[in-house]
Amino acid sequence: MVDQGMTTLRTSQVVSSSFRDPSGFVFREGDTLYRQVNAVYKDSYEHLVNSGLYEKLTTRGLLVPHEEATLAPPKPDIAYKVIRPEPVAFVSYPYEWCFSQLKDAALTLLAIQKTSLDFGMTLKDCSAYNVQFVKGRPVLIDTLSFEKHREGYPWVAYRQFCQHFLAPLALMGYKDVRLNRLLQTYIDGVPLDLASSLLPTRTRLSFSLLWHIHLHARSQKRFAGRRVRADRYKMGRLSLLGVINSLESATKRLKWQPRGTDWIDYYEDTNYSQEAFEGKKRIVAAFLDRIAPASVWDLGANVGVFSRLASDRGIPTISLDVDPAAVERNYLDSVGRQEDHILPLVLDLTNPSPGIGWGGEERMSLVERGPADTVIALALLHHLAIGNNTPFDKVAGLLSHICKRLIIEFVPKSDSQVQRLLATRDDIFTDYTQEAFEREFGQYFAIQDCVPVTDSERVLYLMKVTQS
Repeated sequence: MVDQGMTTLRTSQVVSSSFRDPSGFVFREGDTLYRQVNAVYKDSYEHLVNSGLYEKLTTRGLLVPHEEATLAPPKPDIAYKVIRPEPVAFVSYPYEWCFSQLKDAALTLLAIQKTSLDFGMTLKDCSAYNVQFVKGRPVLIDTLSFEKHREGYPWVAYRQFCQHFLAPLALMGYKDVRLNRLLQTYIDGVPLDLASSLLPTRTRLSFSLLWHIHLHARSQKRFAGRRVRADRYKMGRLSLLGVINSLESATKRLKWQPRGTDWIDYYEDTNYSQEAFEGKKRIVAAFLDRIAPASVWDLGANVGVFSRLASDRGIPTISLDVDPAAVERNYLDSVGRQEDHILPLVLDLTNPSPGIGWGGEERMSLVERGPADTVIALALLHHLAIGNNTPFDKVAGLLSHICKRLIIEFVPKSDSQVQRLLATRDDIFTDYTQEAFEREFGQYFAIQDCVPVTDSERVLYLMKVTQS
């Protein structure tokens, strides 16, 4: 055991998202994450481990595994022990997930809940933030989410599951897939009365949605501000399983087809010749082989064609795009191929995920989760510079904060895709030239290579950050 003194207190840093649970908290020592298990959680932790539930869930890939650490706890007066969870390469949030990612995360928690009951335990919370995607699949990362099941009591996490999963999935499936962004505004889950008011009337014909959202919302309103005993409504094991099965059935029935968005058919409507497209892939692959990055963020990844040049090389790759349909297709492809190294996410680079929650620090901004070793930005610059009126120096400044190296494509004004952007507006972009691009990016990056794309006027650059 490490001696507990002022050194440990000075170097231990409690993770800003880990303050709500009295059972314990996550902290960092150097580059390693640990979790302090508080004494108040001792009985539940021992039951989790000794009952066989921990082994069952980790073996099935449903719960992140951990090791018990011989490390002095940051708060020894309330500590039981310290554990070291298996690290998660990249932290993502539910408002960055596509429809099927949120759905798979929901089904994962319901599977965990059903399994837990077999071992005399239950999930005490169902926060979507307790789920992360590890090797492409959703995994519960909060070891302290379990408690002993009390016979006759309802599921304490029922409301949270409905607000974090069922309500946003119903809104995405029945109304508009972009309503997933409500999870960014409502960090504790979409209020059920809001979901009920936004959902179309026909959802009341679905027994599950009527019961779990519409009537649930009415019940919340009826009992708001009133003290209700947790054991007022007795619920036996079979009734509890019935609720879980009903939620599982409702979740599985919710669907959304990825179509009708701006960029879902990008590769069927591009101006590339096949020779240019294959040439572009060869250049990017050669750059990746040359620099062998430890991690890649592909910005404007669409369905992930170029992301897979990195992920197929075993490079952990975050595949980001603003189009939820493109990300949905990317994710479903990655699941179908059982790909371990790619994580598709929905992200608007012109308005990236900010720091939110308590003190603006509970959930990290995109920039805080960087820098990536390498960013790929293909067919993106003209959309930012012309489509969003963002000067080259602003783009370069942001990219220099989130990467160490950059693979970026310059598309000249003569290109038909740029001409499409200019078709309905005046060309006020006098500085949109290759010379200006190199000059402005040169303030932040050193150009290491510059290769024209065969059978096109486009150029690919390999750059390295010189300042950020």
